[in-house]
Amino acid sequence: MKYNSVFDIIGPVMIGPSSSHTAGAARIGKAARNLFGEEPAWVKIYLYESFAKTYKGHGTDFALVGGLLGFDTDDPRMSKALDIAKQKNIKVEFIEDDAKADHPNTARLVIGNSSEELELVGISIGGGKVEITELNGFALRLSGNHPAILIMHNDRFGAIASVTRILAKYEINIGHMEVNRKDVGKEALMVIEVDQNVEDRILQELENADHIMQISKIVS
Repeated sequence: MKYNSVFDIIGPVMIGPSSSHTAGAARIGKAARNLFGEEPAWVKIYLYESFAKTYKGHGTDFALVGGLLGFDTDDPRMSKALDIAKQKNIKVEFIEDDAKADHPNTARLVIGNSSEELELVGISIGGGKVEITELNGFALRLSGNHPAILIMHNDRFGAIASVTRILAKYEINIGHMEVNRKDVGKEALMVIEVDQNVEDRILQELENADHIMQISKIVS
């Protein structure tokens, strides 16, 4: 079982030339890498609106790939990320998508290897800050400003109650919670923002709760 941090909050030190197009893009890439749990073998990156028009000149391309390689936004290797990915035989494809997006700085990352695949949509909202708005077809809204738990579960009676009961036992306060499902009785995703980082032993107990399939965490 892997518990991953989606974001590393680093303050004002970041790569240029644009915090929205490079630092934000790097954090979107790293979010996908951390949720995937390892370095992908292949990457398809769909770019929308402003990202699609300026990604080469503003460094959005190498920043997204640098994040996927696990680089922090101020990592000196960031500008060489495309070359490093090529040396690692990671297949990278950029697609300029002309579809309308809700935000001009939007990227959809589809990454995988021979056995697994992950799809994530992120937007860069300025100043190096990002929001993750979709994960594997589930709508969500994550900024990384607060600790959070992402829980994939079966849409069954008692699943949510079993999770909240464990959090209450350890006096972990829920600041915000949302549940999204693809259809009644199918897979669902709980996104729970909490007031403090959750220890791995508590996450282990959560994973053993009723109808839980997989857990990831975001640390502040």
